[in-house]
Amino acid sequence: GPAGTEHHVTAFRIDPASGALTKHGEAIRLPTRPIHMTTDIPSENILVAFNNPSALRVYRINPDFTPGEEVKQPGPIDAGIFAHQVRVTPDNRLAILVTRGNEGTPTKAEDPGALKIFDYKNGVLTNGMSIAPDGGKDFGPRHLDFHPTKPWMYVSIETQNKMYTYKMEAGRINPEIAFRAETLAEPKNRRSRQAAGTVHVHPNGRFLYGANRAQDTVDFQGKKVFKGGENSIVVYSIDQSTGAPTPIQHIETRAIHPRTFHIDPSGRLLVAQHNLPVDVRDGDAIRTIPAGLSVFRIGDDGKLTFVRKYDVDVGGKTMFWMGMVQL
Repeated sequence: GPAGTEHHVTAFRIDPASGALTKHGEAIRLPTRPIHMTTDIPSENILVAFNNPSALRVYRINPDFTPGEEVKQPGPIDAGIFAHQVRVTPDNRLAILVTRGNEGTPTKAEDPGALKIFDYKNGVLTNGMSIAPDGGKDFGPRHLDFHPTKPWMYVSIETQNKMYTYKMEAGRINPEIAFRAETLAEPKNRRSRQAAGTVHVHPNGRFLYGANRAQDTVDFQGKKVFKGGENSIVVYSIDQSTGAPTPIQHIETRAIHPRTFHIDPSGRLLVAQHNLPVDVRDGDAIRTIPAGLSVFRIGDDGKLTFVRKYDVDVGGKTMFWMGMVQL
């Protein structure tokens, strides 16, 4: 899509009664298009990931919670290729930049993926190192999340449709993959390009959730219609002694391309976001599935039950992200 010319970080005040947003202070300008941001654990700094060109920058959070000046880093930052997410470990000692790389094409070789890991202290990044199995070949990580109480990290591997488990030991990430799991219900029956996406651990630490996305199209009656594939949430049960995830459910999201999803702080609801309307074939007819939010109830067994979908008219725009906070 268009590169754009205006990129900012903006703070908003949340009305505790209604949830309404009000701009808080002035925005700060960013040099290029950001793809993801997070705060560190004490919310003293904002870490911003950029995908093209891949980069990582850190900005202070002012005492009044407005975004502040950029933190000067002591040296160059190796940001890999096509970053997609940045997170800080629960102990606030490491920053991890998830860099997906790019799939190969008939005319271009694959760009390797990696987890770029930095020592982190008060906004300063040092001692960068990479986790990149086989040099990053066939390794396209997109998102990660941490177990709330155990030293386990779960990484969705977008281009290989896997869920990898890593273990944190003595304040470091063990580079060996502890466990590998499939994300797809039918990994040997791919009808179009599949892409693993967002990953979240349930607040109780017993379950893990990941998104499966497909949106390729084919021509039908002069229009582009969805080719088929898995648009779903995969649910895993987490072994509480080893951290190993075991799939227990795949549930369709009832729309196309669940780019992201979130679990509410109570752990009772999961909401999946779909960014664009897509035409689908319905017998000999064509109908449009709108962008929107699919709501699921989370059971005591971790499994999801579909509740309803809220259609969202995005016009010519893209619904890029969503999240939930507790008022």
